[in-house]
Amino acid sequence: MVLPALDVLNTERRENMQLILKQFELNTIFRFELGRQSANTKLGSKRIHLVRVRGGSYKRRALRLENGNFSWGSEGISRKTRILTVVYNASNNELVRTNTLVKGAVIQIDATPFRQWYESHYAIALGKKKAGAHAEEVEKSAESKSKAVQKKLAARAAAAAVDPLLDDQFNAGRLYAVIASRPGQSGRCDGYILEGKELEFYLRKIKSRK
Repeated sequence: MVLPALDVLNTERRENMQLILKQFELNTIFRFELGRQSANTKLGSKRIHLVRVRGGSYKRRALRLENGNFSWGSEGISRKTRILTVVYNASNNELVRTNTLVKGAVIQIDATPFRQWYESHYAIALGKKKAGAHAEEVEKSAESKSKAVQKKLAARAAAAAVDPLLDDQFNAGRLYAVIASRPGQSGRCDGYILEGKELEFYLRKIKSRK
């Protein structure tokens, strides 16, 4: 058996090491390939970190959020409101226990901004406020407006209809909503209020998990 010269072996090894180091250096340049920790956005005072990504853009990584914009589909409006708690997550119960905000999670939001808009738009009290002093206040505020505005409010009130399940939630002052944005990527917690068949489905799921 004839062995190659020692200097040949050293040269090959040196070349291989140089190639390995070169590849290692190239890989370390691209920070977008890093395996970063998940955001696990929690409920709390707003805290967002900027993360630089490939191309020079930035992601907004929300670590804590307490507000979001939620749309009321049947009425065609959206309002900024407070997030109260996480009630259901199809993937993991641990995310419910820790109040982690992720896309697709079912949460409860404050109903006040939507109730105020409804009462000013239709001049009709919602939920438990249908009867009593508050209902009288809503009617009086409508009566104090001009005849043209009263006519407009009457036309709106004739076509006004709220899902009974949604009306019950207005009684409690809390609405069920789904997060449609990605808080760990966009830094926002936006979504939509649950209504109709989708609301019925998630109410069954929430009851079965309790």
